[in-house]
Amino acid sequence: MTESFGQKAARAQQVLIFQVMETLEETELCFPQLLNSSCRRPIRPHFETMLIYILLSFIALLTAALNLLVIISISHFKQLHTPTNLLLLSLAVSDFYFGLLMFFQIVLIDGCWFLGDLMCTLYQYVDYIISSASVGTMVLVSVDRYVAICHPLHYYSEITQKRVQVCVCLCWICSVIFQSLILKDILKQPGRYHSCIGECIFFINYIAGLADLTFTFIVPITVIVVLYVRIFVVAVSQARAMRSHIAAVTQSGKVTAKKSEMKAARTLGVVVVLFLICLCPYYCVALTGQDSLLNASSAAFVICLYYFNSCLNPVIYALCYPWFRKSTKFIVTFKILQPGSSKASIL
Repeated sequence: MTESFGQKAARAQQVLIFQVMETLEETELCFPQLLNSSCRRPIRPHFETMLIYILLSFIALLTAALNLLVIISISHFKQLHTPTNLLLLSLAVSDFYFGLLMFFQIVLIDGCWFLGDLMCTLYQYVDYIISSASVGTMVLVSVDRYVAICHPLHYYSEITQKRVQVCVCLCWICSVIFQSLILKDILKQPGRYHSCIGECIFFINYIAGLADLTFTFIVPITVIVVLYVRIFVVAVSQARAMRSHIAAVTQSGKVTAKKSEMKAARTLGVVVVLFLICLCPYYCVALTGQDSLLNASSAAFVICLYYFNSCLNPVIYALCYPWFRKSTKFIVTFKILQPGSSKASIL
């Protein structure tokens, strides 16, 4: 029995539908209803995807929670209102937001962005601002330790709370202005570099990328390294002087730094070194010039490594600073809610 024209057309339509469904199963489109404009979802084993989800979610929650403890501790207890701790507060704020931004990175694990071009642009903009402010705060931390160790006589007169507050505010304001100039193209037209629906890429043109690389990596890192090399040299010479039983004021008229300042320098030195280790991979990619267009999938490792550094800082404080452990006990036991708790002895 021969098929009629209508039967042949119906069978051909069924075959076409089957082929389309098979294509969807193989390519895993982000938006199956948009065949011609949807991005493709990378196919990964379900177990691997779930493991990444759980791991990154745990790191994000831990990062936000630990840094929130630092923020509450320094903000609440008056004994902790010192210039150095104000810098740690600024660093904790940036690390706290890094923890929150990790949830957006988790959304991109499957290679699909479902929050729209405007949210993608806002995510990139906030991420760049926090990165710049974090690097700037690290420079201020290095300057603080340099003055405390190398010029102890001038520390309390030069490094005051008011000056540190002004410097921190300027650091964040400059970060907002600088990144607004760097990302002005995507701020004017969100999604202008997206090739398909469901994409959220990090794109900076050559000139803007060079400026960002110079002012948020090369210059700050150079300043940090130079200052800490100087701190290390002075710290070694002062340690030898103390072992030789030289008094606080030596014959040459030099004044040695306090033991507490030296300990703070070592602790913050560890923070700075770990910061550089976690920061360098991303900027090393930028320095090679081979990947000026970083999509979320290919940059996942370096971004997550950078974010993970934000989780390490409170752990370092817990290991090295007794005040952080004591203030944490006050917070988790709700003693912080008692009247006059801000004047409690923490140090």
